[in-house]
Amino acid sequence: MSDAASLAAPVLWGGLALGAAFGAVAQRSNFCTMGALSDIVNMGHWGRARMWLLAVAVGLAGAALLHHLGLVNLAQSIYRRSAVLPWLSLLVGGLVFGVGMTLAGGCANKNLLRVGGGSLRSLVVLLVMAVSAYMTLKGLFGQWRVGLLDPVSVDLRAVGFADPSLAALLAAATGVPAATAGLAASLVLSVAILAFVLADRRFRGNVLQLASGVVLGLLVVGGWYVTGHLGFGENPETLEQVYFATNTRTLESMSFVAPTAFSLELLMLWTDKALHPSFGIMSLVGVVLGAGAVSLATGSFRWEGFASVEDLGRQIIGGLLMGFGGVTALGCTVGQGMTGVSTLAIGSFIALAGLVGGCVLTLRYLLWKAERE
Repeated sequence: MSDAASLAAPVLWGGLALGAAFGAVAQRSNFCTMGALSDIVNMGHWGRARMWLLAVAVGLAGAALLHHLGLVNLAQSIYRRSAVLPWLSLLVGGLVFGVGMTLAGGCANKNLLRVGGGSLRSLVVLLVMAVSAYMTLKGLFGQWRVGLLDPVSVDLRAVGFADPSLAALLAAATGVPAATAGLAASLVLSVAILAFVLADRRFRGNVLQLASGVVLGLLVVGGWYVTGHLGFGENPETLEQVYFATNTRTLESMSFVAPTAFSLELLMLWTDKALHPSFGIMSLVGVVLGAGAVSLATGSFRWEGFASVEDLGRQIIGGLLMGFGGVTALGCTVGQGMTGVSTLAIGSFIALAGLVGGCVLTLRYLLWKAERE
């Protein structure tokens, strides 16, 4: 094993382990952001939404602590490394992904969980999403994204900000160091979210959802530590400080859309020596394995196909929209809704608003349509 490969190994194995834990916990607790929003819109039930928000709060606090202690540098993540904020791409991408995940009956993470549980239908959705995501990264959809959406942006350097985050805004407003401002903002947001989450007595009594929310948030923090600390070091060939085994060439945590595209590329071009497994690919594999293990252990593993041709068409459209929207928004319900938000990036909150809005609007449309039939 070369020196570079040995330095990448902890990132790859860490990604697999974190992904497996994420898949196992999410499968056991029925974690799904789309499902949580559906529960709210259709039944007024906030149980799964509170679990997701708890994970967000833990991720916020944990990531801020890592950054404040100097263990990772969140400002170098894809969510914050550019001062140019492509707000239209983030918003439209989020909206499109929200529509797509609703049509597909679940986001990228949920479809990975279902594959682990024996769903061939979700396997098709993921394959379509991977192709669409790859086209948005490097193909036809990417040309549309770069030509039509990305140019509509705001250069924050024009107003004195090189870091597009709430931490930078708070630092500028108060005069305190950005790291301290970021820690304070994260803790305030975390406490506010926790106050809402724990205000519900029924949720406080649900040990499974409470524990799952905490663990899922900690796994996002673990991703930052593995790629941003363990995976950061000197490349023995170039002598540059680099982040090993990540597709973005910087620190990453849980995100499940672009990694499907990179997984497909690796499988199709396996003999290309320039391509290698990455944290994202390994965490994606881990989610399927973790979900599969829980499904087998609980006896819930079932082979599942499409209910009808109409169902097939809806799932394909959903996969296409999720692939385009997830890449354009720089993440999915996990990639932006948990991982991106944990960095306090302004763009992540824009993308999250689009995700939630697209999902809720589609849910309401489907409900309206069902009532008219």
